[in-house]
Amino acid sequence: MSNRETKTDVILIGAGIMSATLGTILKELVPEWEIKVFEKLENAGEESSNEWNNAGTGHAALCELNYTAEKPDGSVDISKAISINEQFQVSMQFWSYLVKNKLINNPQEFIMPLPHMSFVQGQQNVEFLRKRFEALSNNPLFEGMEFSEDPKKLMEWIPLIMQGRVHNEPIAATKIDTGTDVNFGALTRMLIDHLESKDVAVNYNHSVEDITRTSEGLWEVNVRNLFSGRVDRHTAKFVFIGGGGGSLHLLQKSGIPEGKNIGGFPVSGIFMVCNNPEVVAQHHAKVYGKAKVGAPPMSVPHLDTRYIDNQKSLLFGPFAGFTPKFLKNGSIFDLVTSVKPNNLLTMLAAGAKEMSLTKYLIQQVMLSKEQRMEELREFIPNAKSEDWDFVVAGQRVQVIKDTEDGGKGTLQFGTEVITANDGSIAALLGASPGASTAVHVMLQVIQKCFPEHIDEWEPKIKTMIPSYGESLMNNQKLLQNVHESTANTLGLTEVKEQDYVYN
Repeated sequence: MSNRETKTDVILIGAGIMSATLGTILKELVPEWEIKVFEKLENAGEESSNEWNNAGTGHAALCELNYTAEKPDGSVDISKAISINEQFQVSMQFWSYLVKNKLINNPQEFIMPLPHMSFVQGQQNVEFLRKRFEALSNNPLFEGMEFSEDPKKLMEWIPLIMQGRVHNEPIAATKIDTGTDVNFGALTRMLIDHLESKDVAVNYNHSVEDITRTSEGLWEVNVRNLFSGRVDRHTAKFVFIGGGGGSLHLLQKSGIPEGKNIGGFPVSGIFMVCNNPEVVAQHHAKVYGKAKVGAPPMSVPHLDTRYIDNQKSLLFGPFAGFTPKFLKNGSIFDLVTSVKPNNLLTMLAAGAKEMSLTKYLIQQVMLSKEQRMEELREFIPNAKSEDWDFVVAGQRVQVIKDTEDGGKGTLQFGTEVITANDGSIAALLGASPGASTAVHVMLQVIQKCFPEHIDEWEPKIKTMIPSYGESLMNNQKLLQNVHESTANTLGLTEVKEQDYVYN
């Protein structure tokens, strides 16, 4: 242990999209604050934010069927879709502000326009999709959405999915052209580069070992240099734990009461990636289907056009998997060591409740390549095994906690922020929609953790995010202005598919 101790204003743990976003917002609001970032790996955005570790969907609820639940009376609840869409619009406005002010450049390196589609098979699912379309298309946030069950129209939209399809059951799709593909790895690296240009110290190969409260009310963070082995102590007024799946262990080490009775359940994923440029060229959309019964929402099957390193790719998945690691670069003891006396009953209750999920994950792990190909052929009937390889996606740790409506040990699917009562420390847990709503989530962190500054900061926040504090759905003029300005600034109206290389 080194005796060296340094003091700073803010410590960000993890150099992923969340820490990068929070650091960037804070540097705009209070440029004089000193910020330090500690990242265990060699580069920024290498875990959940990495472009190969997530689906890159700009989650705006345009195509994800799990954000629109069917109610017992048969109607479709679109409240969650509205909320997520508005949150994504916040991200778009902030990214536009950064580009407009030349804080980051070349938006086409991290965001591309891409139609978002939902695709279903079977009469019951077609009826659900029709009702969903009717509910959404009446809302200004989802203007421009189309619905069709005409095979000829679907052949125009999704030729790769329609070729070779036997029409022995009803099929339908919705399509909206304002969707996006987002390379969150590239965006994270841009934001971290920007922070470094503003004298933010980003320390790679530095692992946070412990977090404790000092008698003065500051947070002491013990950080190990993975090259030298030396452990230094850093104290800060505010700590943000944005370490992906690693956040739960660090939250537990902080000892805050809000972190008790919370557990985590890791789910891994595998994508199939197409290596045949002729096949890749035939598909231009993100197409989401319906999750199988018992599957977690993050396992909704989808066939995605991706733009990575200026090259067009095609991914299908994810197939769920299980490993006890909380991070792709984690330890096989992560799950076991996350079980504490205060969350043991919560974890046991979740285990008893989620037997169907456990069974589903075991079945997924046991799938052969050919069995996975059969699932792919539900989307692409003519898919050939030799055209597809596997890529292992990032780990997602779903939050387990006690809730009033779900009872003890309820598995949460979504993104959660746990904040100390005094706002001095916050941790981000959970999974999708995650990165897409990073700006909204980090603004929530700022509101909870710095309430005394909000009035002073609000004018600047409104400069960065014109819709801050307002509902876009209820202000159509503002919505139109936001749509037009973000699309223009981010280049979403100009870039054409043929501008990109197929490889």
